[in-house]
Amino acid sequence: MRRALDLAARGDYRTRPNPKVGAVVARGDKVLAEGHHAVSGGPHAEAAALDALPPGAARGATLYVTLEPCGPFAGKRTPPCVERVLASELARVVVAQTDPHPEVGGRSLERLRAAGLRVDVGLLEDAARRLNGPYRKWIKVRRPYVTAKWAMSLDGRIATAEGDSQWISCGASRRAVHRLRGEVDAVLVGVGTALADDPLLTRRGVEGGTPLRVVLDSRARLPLDSRLVRTAREVPLLVATGSEADPERSAALRVAGAEVLSCGAGPRPDPLALLDVLAARDLRHALLEGGGEVAAAFLEADAIDRVLCFVGPRLIGGDGAPGPLRGRGFPRLDDAPRLRHLEARPSGDDVLLEGHLHVY
Repeated sequence: MRRALDLAARGDYRTRPNPKVGAVVARGDKVLAEGHHAVSGGPHAEAAALDALPPGAARGATLYVTLEPCGPFAGKRTPPCVERVLASELARVVVAQTDPHPEVGGRSLERLRAAGLRVDVGLLEDAARRLNGPYRKWIKVRRPYVTAKWAMSLDGRIATAEGDSQWISCGASRRAVHRLRGEVDAVLVGVGTALADDPLLTRRGVEGGTPLRVVLDSRARLPLDSRLVRTAREVPLLVATGSEADPERSAALRVAGAEVLSCGAGPRPDPLALLDVLAARDLRHALLEGGGEVAAAFLEADAIDRVLCFVGPRLIGGDGAPGPLRGRGFPRLDDAPRLRHLEARPSGDDVLLEGHLHVY
């Protein structure tokens, strides 16, 4: 199953909106074939693995798959995998997780058992769920999955007291962020970050999709000569404002090509209202890139699902040097959210910390 999860992780932006799935056909300890879902509309992982075998070669073998095989339902573009599995005369199917999709939801497992196959469920289930957080959250909650990302020094600063932040992270970490941008549907920043860094928020140097760029800007302060606004006609830009946004500034941003939308009834954009706006556009994974006020607002709204923290080998210091979270904070440690399934791995000269606040 670990090999199947590794295969599933090969899925990239081309699988959207489908989940990432890997499959291995084995007889005892011997791997006979393997496959993964590579592109939406293309073969699913089970079919890719089974199609790699000669006719009859899977008879009596075991299929390890990271998600319950799909069944028939309206609008489906590929043949149901459960039928392909049955036709292969396998003896056993090991599934990491059931499919939360209401059209599947255990029905395929029942079909396999009814046909006499041994079916086991739950092997490495947590890892399989985390791999498909955006898919599972969308099916269950109908809101975008939110990954919060920041880079900080070893002493927890995202910039110097004078505002210098380029670059705390190394080139390998920045390339990883561009790959991540290519896999999400929207990239979010606060207006403070937009003013300080004048970012483009585009994917560069890697293949991938083109995410919607979103600036949370209470009063529509985003400069008309910023790179975000100057490229708004080529790359979509949404400016999410509050109830006190300057009407003239909002109108000028619209003329320049940006979409301006009030999110929530308060003076600041409401994170959950913004996520509902994104959901209405079928945008299922949002990357929150800062800064500290916006990240804190999402955290306080319990709207962050996963955290990616790139830690660079620098010590910045300084009483005025900002950290990745601002806002009100949590007065008691018992109230502070605790990350689960924390992992640390190298990212060039940096260390990438990954943890989850919600697993769906």
